[in-house]
Amino acid sequence: MKRKSLHTLGALLIAGASFLTSCAGGSSKSTPSEKAASESTLLIEKPQLTFGFIKLTDMAPLAIAKELGYFEDEGLFVTIEAQSNWKNVLDRVIDGDLDGSHMLAGQPIAAAAGFGRQAKLVTPFSMDLNGNGITVSNAIWDKMKAYVPKDAEGKTIHPIKADALAPVVKEYKEKGQAFKMGMVFPVSTHNYEIRYWLAAAGINPGMYTKENIQGQVDADVLLSVTPPPQMPATLEAGTIHGYCVGEPWNQQAVFKQIGVPVVTNYDIWKNNPEKVFVMTEKFITENPNTAIAVTKALIRAGKWLDEPANRPTAVGILSKPDYVGADSIVIANSMTGTFEFEKGDKRSMPDFNVFYKYNATYPFYSDAVWFLTQMRRWGQIPEAKDDAWYFETAKNVYRPDIWEKAAKLLVDEGKIPATDVPVTDGFKPATPDFIDGTEYDGKKPNEYLKKFAIGNK
Repeated sequence: MKRKSLHTLGALLIAGASFLTSCAGGSSKSTPSEKAASESTLLIEKPQLTFGFIKLTDMAPLAIAKELGYFEDEGLFVTIEAQSNWKNVLDRVIDGDLDGSHMLAGQPIAAAAGFGRQAKLVTPFSMDLNGNGITVSNAIWDKMKAYVPKDAEGKTIHPIKADALAPVVKEYKEKGQAFKMGMVFPVSTHNYEIRYWLAAAGINPGMYTKENIQGQVDADVLLSVTPPPQMPATLEAGTIHGYCVGEPWNQQAVFKQIGVPVVTNYDIWKNNPEKVFVMTEKFITENPNTAIAVTKALIRAGKWLDEPANRPTAVGILSKPDYVGADSIVIANSMTGTFEFEKGDKRSMPDFNVFYKYNATYPFYSDAVWFLTQMRRWGQIPEAKDDAWYFETAKNVYRPDIWEKAAKLLVDEGKIPATDVPVTDGFKPATPDFIDGTEYDGKKPNEYLKKFAIGNK
């Protein structure tokens, strides 16, 4: 009870201070933080919180919620700590060292599905859409260019399919040389996106088995894990020939002139879900109001981020050493509505980073189901499952009920319009917006898996 009273006591003190100021002849106008605290109806169980993140631009909602005072508006006092790698993020959340974290969408799902470390994790908030790219070294790009379609003016036509990479991979194979590419984690969106891109061109990215946890069985391309900030250096050293990663590490390759991004994940799966915010089920159960308050602050941050006029400010914040720490010019390349492929070939991409529109923050069950289908396709889930298993697993992890409670309070407070709250059963409509045109319906996972030539059914 003592903890639960802290936020209420703080609100009373603020209100009292405002009253005394008014009586003394000063202004009675409250600051936004004071106003929100005094009007809050949530009793915060745990106001002092520590969250983790990896140095990627899609951690932006956390940085903005802290820097703009949205956490404080909810009576939360948040510390944000950069983590060394995705495994460390997962372990520290499960072990309780972190109260929550920016996380790969596949991590809480894999923990529920039994792949890797198992735990009961909850996703009440989806952090963004899109935001990744696939980059190859300059040497590989020089080989690919002969197979890349060009327009009448000789300009590269995007998106570039892996069909242009297939002859290069074949050349390496015939010479007995391994073709190596990097991704950030076995259950990362990056792993599934690069696999999807390769397989759509008939290139086998390898299968996971009990004996081969690297996922390289029968592989034409050997995929391995590299932490995001180390991607450019690993590419430059020649250890890998390409990689799939989030920003700013594709644009960093362009900036350093060591590689060329060839495709973005917007083109692999239009408006695909990327990172999520994760807490343990135990934390949610013990601190339900705190979870709602955190989600409120993050929704507001996403909304602020999707105002184009705010992006330059966001770039400045993210470039700080405490957050992403990359050069602001590199971050701006993708965060301000453009994306640079070859050096000087900067193209308009207004939806490369989406933090709020298209219901980006809502944790849709169908997003979780897609990641589960990819885990099954590539052997991380070794046995076939019925459709009901996919739905049950998704619903154990994704918690739109928490998001909806947070959104309702924001609507009542006038911070978001009611039209921004989707009317949904948790499943997005079926879509063919993939690089190979294959339609995905989250309500038919096994039917979806049967459509692919490469991978488990």
